[in-house]
Amino acid sequence: MATVFNTDFPGLKMVSRGKVRDIYDLGESLLIVTTDRLSAFDVILPTPIPGKGEVLNNLSLFWFHKTSDIIKNHVITADPAKYPEEARKYADILRGRSMLVKKAKTLPVECIVRGYLSGSGWKEYAKSGTVCGMPLPAGLKESQQLPEPIFTPSTKAEIGLHDENITFERTVEIIGRELAEKVRDAAIAVYKRGAEYALSRGIIIADTKMEFGLLDGELILIDEVMTPDSSRFWRAASYRVGEAQDSLDKQYIRDYLEGLDWDKTDPGPALPPEVVAEASRRYAEILDILISP
Repeated sequence: MATVFNTDFPGLKMVSRGKVRDIYDLGESLLIVTTDRLSAFDVILPTPIPGKGEVLNNLSLFWFHKTSDIIKNHVITADPAKYPEEARKYADILRGRSMLVKKAKTLPVECIVRGYLSGSGWKEYAKSGTVCGMPLPAGLKESQQLPEPIFTPSTKAEIGLHDENITFERTVEIIGRELAEKVRDAAIAVYKRGAEYALSRGIIIADTKMEFGLLDGELILIDEVMTPDSSRFWRAASYRVGEAQDSLDKQYIRDYLEGLDWDKTDPGPALPPEVVAEASRRYAEILDILISP
C-alpha cells in the first residue's frame, strides 16, 4: 500500500483532519482513515512513516475486539466492501487503514493509564514524588512498575496546543463524578487486559492513552487503543529498572527529535531516511509481535 499523508475523497464530507486521522461524515456513521502522518510534541511532522497508518488501524481493531467484553466500542466494520456505497470506490486506499464507526459524543478528557514510571510521569515524580498530583511511594526508580496501575487524565487540546495533566477531581468537575468513575474503571480494566496479554508475548505496556465517548447515554471506547502512537511498548527480555527503555513505539522519534536544535513548535523538522526506515520497522515489529498467530 502506498504511503498516505493526506486524503481527499470527492463526494465524501470531511469533518476533521487531526494529527493522524482524517474523518468523514457518512450520515449515520463516520469513516476514520488512519494516515501515515506523525506528530511529536503536538506538531505534525512533514515526513510520513510508511505503513504506520495500517499498524495503528489494525492494532486498534485487534484491541477493540479483545476488550469488547469489558466495554463496547464504536467499530461497525473495517471491510471497505461493507462501507456505504459512496465510500466503496476508494477501497484501494481505505483497505487496511480505515474503519467505519458509530457516531459518539467524545468526552473532553484524554484517559491515560500508567503501569510503570516513565516519560512525563517519571520527570514529575523525580521532582515532587507525585504523578499528576497523585502521591506515590518514595524511592521508586525510572521505569519501575507501579504497585497498581494509576489513572492520570489530561485535557484534550486542539492541534498545535499541549494537553494538560489534570487531577481526577478536575475530571469530576468536567464530566461529573459518576461518569468520571466509570471512565477511570474502564480505562484501567482495558489497560490491565492489554498488559497481561502483551506480557505473554514478551512485551511490557508501560502506559497508554485512550478516549471514550457516549452513544445513546452509554459509555463506549473510541478512537485508537494501545497503539505505538498512544502507548509505550518495551521488550520484557531487555527491561531494566532505573533507566530509560528501548521501545517499539513513537518514543524512538521523540528521542531523535530531542537531539536536534528544534524548539518543538511548528514547522517540525523533516526526518532523514534512516530514521523513517527504523521507525517504520519498529511499528511493523510491534504489530507482528502482538497479533501474529
